[in-house]
Amino acid sequence: MCGIVGVVSHGPVNQLIYDALLLLQHRGQDAAGIATNHGNTFSMHKANGLVRDVFRTRNMRSLPGNAGIGQVRYPTAGSDSEEEAQPFYVNAPFGIILAHNGNLTNWEQLKIEMFKNDRRHINTDSDSEVLLNVLAHEIQQATTGYSLDPTALFKAVSALHKRVRGSYAVVAQIAGYGLLAFRDPFGIRPLCIGFNDSEKGPEYMLASESVALEGLGFRFLRDVMPGEAIFIDLDGKLYNQQCAENPVLNPCAFEFVYLARPDSVIDGASVYATRLKMGEYLAEKIRKQFSTGDIDVVMPIPDSSRPAAMELALKLNLEYREGFIKNRYIGRTFIMPGQAERKKSVRQKLNAISSEFKGKSVLLVDDSIVRGTTSREIVQMARDSGAKRVIFASAAPPVKYPNVYGIDMPTRNELIAHGRTEEEVCREITADALVYQDVEALKRAISDVNPMLKRFEASCFDGIYVTGDISRDYLDRIEFARNNPKPSNEDAVRSQLNLNLARVD
Repeated sequence: MCGIVGVVSHGPVNQLIYDALLLLQHRGQDAAGIATNHGNTFSMHKANGLVRDVFRTRNMRSLPGNAGIGQVRYPTAGSDSEEEAQPFYVNAPFGIILAHNGNLTNWEQLKIEMFKNDRRHINTDSDSEVLLNVLAHEIQQATTGYSLDPTALFKAVSALHKRVRGSYAVVAQIAGYGLLAFRDPFGIRPLCIGFNDSEKGPEYMLASESVALEGLGFRFLRDVMPGEAIFIDLDGKLYNQQCAENPVLNPCAFEFVYLARPDSVIDGASVYATRLKMGEYLAEKIRKQFSTGDIDVVMPIPDSSRPAAMELALKLNLEYREGFIKNRYIGRTFIMPGQAERKKSVRQKLNAISSEFKGKSVLLVDDSIVRGTTSREIVQMARDSGAKRVIFASAAPPVKYPNVYGIDMPTRNELIAHGRTEEEVCREITADALVYQDVEALKRAISDVNPMLKRFEASCFDGIYVTGDISRDYLDRIEFARNNPKPSNEDAVRSQLNLNLARVD
């Protein structure tokens, strides 16, 4: 889960990209980066941290140009090293800088191919750097001489689609030419385009979510289609072409559950409206399992579960209350790196209003239950505040399987629902009762909002990996790699220094 943005304008874009990244900050809190194009020169600044901390006035002044890209990131492949912050850059051919949202499932194989066959060196363990080098190689293969045109770019993206597996939404700036954007043939990760009619001509912005476009005065044009490539030259002329042989739209269901902002529209479906529908279907299931009087009050776990909780309370004719107040200056616990850090942050992030719990049978509604750490802490907070009974409901189905397409849930032993029944999960989070959304109900909630959406990437719920290349051996390998991380360059230097000191002693 990352957020990307690309802009072609008739004026400086540094502030536009910065503001867009602020609107996409919820998609990644680990690192941020901006790269701009001025003539044939790139300027770039990136570092670990939130957007507001990474960029100072001096950094913004060093980013001239009327076109550029940006990214907010949390790590799903590679590490959290600052050297793996995006965008990434290669100087040949033409000079290309790229930002990526998603996760390549065959990046290790591609890294070997790059070295052996394409004679390209990959300097990090980031799949985004691999993707950039595949794109650069295919552009080099598709061009003759020193010129570049949209036809050659689309040919290169077509070749890339045949080599790359996994999920990817990409914005790439080509020095002196323009902005290239494309989406994987399954459309797993979102990407949309908007435009603005300025006095000097059309301006375009591409972003992970529509909220970034609309928040900056760009009119939403449409979503980028799965497999489609879009090229916008520096004069603002737009070219597009379908570059995949058999594109099939399978948007990520978890975007609608948790990742995206509720005021965004993804592939024609309002995120807010889909969450209302999730609450409606969850209410139907709760009505079958509980009698009138079993529940006194419905409370959301802020913020992303609020629409579902409100609709659920409405459909069941139950009282709705805000029992937890969120500290908005604490990061999202789902994307924090360590279990201990997640557990510690729950109490810092949420505070209970004791008077709303005392003596009541409370139905708590959350968007999902992934590791269970947050849920367990929240149940305990409700009890400490005087709740006589705590029923926990999830607007999403049980998260049973690893996600390999760009969401930080890659190992089975981290998922509380993996290998456990609902009753066992209920005991683990210490609730009196637990209700999960059904998988088909979740898919139906999205399709109800946009009937054109028929298929979804919902592997973390149903174990079906739409790219068709994920085996048990693959899951074992990524689990082993996560549990046995490679030392960073800093750790390697420290180890060598300690070894040298030991030799001196």
